Amino acid sequence: MSKHSSSDSAFADIWAGNEHFVRDFSYAGLTGSAAKGLAIVTCMDSRIAPLGVVGMNPGDVKILRNAGARVTDDVLRTLVLATYLLNVNRVLVMPHTECRMAGATEDQIHEHIDSEYGVDTRSLEFRTVLDQREALRRDLDRIKSYPYLAKGLNVCGAIYDVRTGLLTPFED
Repeated sequence: MSKHSSSDSAFADIWAGNEHFVRDFSYAGLTGSAAKGLAIVTCMDSRIAPLGVVGMNPGDVKILRNAGARVTDDVLRTLVLATYLLNVNRVLVMPHTECRMAGATEDQIHEHIDSEYGVDTRSLEFRTVLDQREALRRDLDRIKSYPYLAKGLNVCGAIYDVRTGLLTPFED
């Protein structure tokens, strides 16, 4: 007898995948802390496997994802918690090549959603960028100057190449 209802058909692959995951589950001994002291701010793009990119494992890193890998107010709030409560002492901001948020203006994204789907999204800020390096520089500065984060926090940026897997350090 399945513990999921027939209305779950849109998520059937999720339930099946979880059943497989549970059979080999080995993370019960992990804590909520970042064992390697690292937080990664990256994009929600499904081509990015943050742990694999940096050669780490579950439990090693805190991963914060959003469209465009932008340092938003919520990212800053989460970093405050991660640094004071969850062992984070370094932050990597990692946008990527071929990002949809780096390929159009705010107006173009709003116009596309409105024309394709009839939804007016102009009350939202998507934080698109036309100069990804400049946006990364600003986001790094935002973390470094945030008054609620510890002064000794190590912060760096790098751009992930979705075609090669290469992580290129950002030099300001």
